[in-house]
Amino acid sequence: MAELRTLYKSELSGSGYTLTRSPEAAPFWEGCRNHKLVLPKCGACGRVHFYPRSFCPYCDAREIEWIEATGKGEIYSYAIVRQPIEAAFAKLVPYCIGIVELDEGVRLSTRILGEIDEIACGKRVTVTFEERSPNLITPLFSLD
Repeated sequence: MAELRTLYKSELSGSGYTLTRSPEAAPFWEGCRNHKLVLPKCGACGRVHFYPRSFCPYCDAREIEWIEATGKGEIYSYAIVRQPIEAAFAKLVPYCIGIVELDEGVRLSTRILGEIDEIACGKRVTVTFEERSPNLITPLFSLD
């Protein structure tokens, strides 16, 4: 049985880090590397979905295309982290993790940037990107 452990930021650097084992998610990560938020959309029913998969979760069609999202949405839910749980994120405390509902209708788990006291459900946010290593650029959202 493989050992489960936390990957720290220093371990994420370098060319050896693999973003995902899921080939369906490759366009998402490629978009992030280009500072674009892209989402899978069904070519049959036209619905956008997330997380990436090889079929539409609404109609089971396999005609998946990728669209560039507006990068805009609103905070659906959030929590403020006030205690350093992981060494890799200790310097960020306090910080906000949350779920953002994009204008395209899908929800993403993410970190939300902004003044902690101003973060609230329903507040508008815009995507930004953080380079954690040359191979790992992640989408974050900041308050409008």
